[in-house]
Amino acid sequence: MAAPDEAEVVAGLLVAFRDWLGNSQPADSSFRSSVARLIDDADTEFLLGAPDGESSAAGVVQMRYRHSVWTTSDDAWFEDLFVLDSARGTGLGRALTEFAFERARSRGCFRIQLDVNAANEPAHALYESLGFSARSETFDGGLTLMMTRILQDVRDPAHS
Repeated sequence: MAAPDEAEVVAGLLVAFRDWLGNSQPADSSFRSSVARLIDDADTEFLLGAPDGESSAAGVVQMRYRHSVWTTSDDAWFEDLFVLDSARGTGLGRALTEFAFERARSRGCFRIQLDVNAANEPAHALYESLGFSARSETFDGGLTLMMTRILQDVRDPAHS
């Protein structure tokens, strides 16, 4: 988990993600202020990763947690995953996603969910290979895939 003193690193990676997407907004300062606010929120985690022990952070995941009336347990929202071009193909995205599963399980989450642009085939393939299943809906002018992976059945009394 990223510590408050790593907020600039997290914000920098999210700005790089924005740029990779070809967007100019939100402004860099908005990312910095949002990360500074969220990094202290108990229901948000930023996970940082590097391709090896010698490198600086080259990937980030933002996780959000919320209680669900439908599962009567907490759920995890895998909000963002980004890996710098220089670290793509190293397994860092997969490792960060698997670490997100561990974090969500440790918090007692029933499931983890995300959305992914249908045109982002590498991300879609990664998520499916890690056990997510998809449903689709049209949102914001394009097809959005909502993906879910069941982590554990915390509704079972044996998990209480």
